[in-house]
Amino acid sequence: MKHHKFMLLMILSILVALIAIGGVSAQDDPFQVAFIYVAPIGDLGWTYMHDQGRLEIEEVFGDAVETAYIENVPEGPDAERVIRNFAQQGYDLIITTSFGFMDPTITVASEFPDIQFVHISGYKNADNVSTVFGRMYQPRYLSGLVAGSATESNIIGYVAAFPIPEVIRGINAFTLGVREANPDAEVRVVWTNTWFDPPQEKEAAEALLAAGADVIAQHQDTPEPQKAAADAGGVSISYNSSLLEIVGETVLTGPTWHWSSKYVEIVQQLMDGTYDGSEVYWGGLADGVVDLAPFSDLVAEEVQEMVAERREQIESGEWDVFCGPILGANGNTIVEDGNCLTDGEMLSMDYFVEGVSGEAPAEAPDEPIGAPMEEVLMESGE
Repeated sequence: MKHHKFMLLMILSILVALIAIGGVSAQDDPFQVAFIYVAPIGDLGWTYMHDQGRLEIEEVFGDAVETAYIENVPEGPDAERVIRNFAQQGYDLIITTSFGFMDPTITVASEFPDIQFVHISGYKNADNVSTVFGRMYQPRYLSGLVAGSATESNIIGYVAAFPIPEVIRGINAFTLGVREANPDAEVRVVWTNTWFDPPQEKEAAEALLAAGADVIAQHQDTPEPQKAAADAGGVSISYNSSLLEIVGETVLTGPTWHWSSKYVEIVQQLMDGTYDGSEVYWGGLADGVVDLAPFSDLVAEEVQEMVAERREQIESGEWDVFCGPILGANGNTIVEDGNCLTDGEMLSMDYFVEGVSGEAPAEAPDEPIGAPMEEVLMESGE
C-alpha cells in the first residue's frame, strides 16, 4: 500500500512539473504576426515596402516574434479565406495590406475577438480592428512641384490603379504641386483598374508618352511606368520606394512608404498589453511613415529648395496641401482661401481638381467645403 502511495505521489509530482513546464513554455511562445499581401514582395513597390516592415519586426524582436506572409492574394473571397486560415492557426496579429481586404478583415475579425487585426488604407474599425495609413498626399504634392518644374511639353502622364479616394487624393495633391510650379501644366490620368500588372502599367505609360507627356507619375505597384519613361527619353516620378538606383537618373524623386516604425510600435504595444485595438492612425511626413525619395541629379537646386521650404511648412503644421484656394476641374470653388479640407473630406474625395484631365467618379461640389485652416491643422496634428 505504501509503495502504491509513493508511486502515486511521484506521478502527481511529475504531472505538476510537466504542467508547470508547459506554462512556462506557453509564456515563451513567440508572438505571431501574419501579413496578407495583394502582390509579390518582389514588386519593388507597395508590397515590397510592407515586407520591409515585416523584416524590421524580425530584426527588432528576434526570437520573441515569428512572422509569416502570403503573397498575391486577390481582393475578395480568397482574401477572407486566407485571413481566416491565419486566425484559425492562432496568430496574435494579422495585418491586411490592401484596400480591398477591408470587408474580409472585418468579417473574420468578428469571429475571432481575441486576435488583433490591422487593416491598411481602409476606414472600417472594430474593437479588434485598427486602421493604419499615411498622409501620402503630402509627399505626392512635393513630388508634383518637381514634376511641374521638369515638364517642357506641359503634359504630365499619370498611370493610376483604381478610382478610389486614396488614388484620387494622390492625383489631386500631385496636381496642386504641379500647377504651383507650372500653372500651364496638365496632368492626364489613365486608369488601369489593377494594382499589379506590369505589362498593362507599361502600356498605359507608353500611351501617355505617345500623346505628348514628357513626365510620367503613377499609383501602381511596379517600376514599369518609370522604365517606359526612360526608354522614351522622358523623366518620371516614382511611388512606394525609391527607384533611382533601379531605373536611373530619369527618376527625379517620388513619394515613399516607411512602415517599419509603425509596425514595430504596434507589436511592442500588443506584447505590453497597451495597444488601442480600434486605433485610427493617419500619419504624415512629420511621423516618418511617408517620405520623399532622394532627388536625381537632374533636379535643379532651386527646385530642391522650393520643395524643402514647402516640406517645412507641412511638417511644422503651418500649412497643408488641401488648404485653399482650390478649384475643381469643373471650375467650382472647392476650398476658399483661409480654409482647408477636413480629414473626412479628404478621405472621401471622388473628384478632380483644376489641372487634371481624366474621368473621375464625381464632379467637384457645387458649394465650397472645408473648415477654418487653424481648426483643421490643429485637428490633423493631434
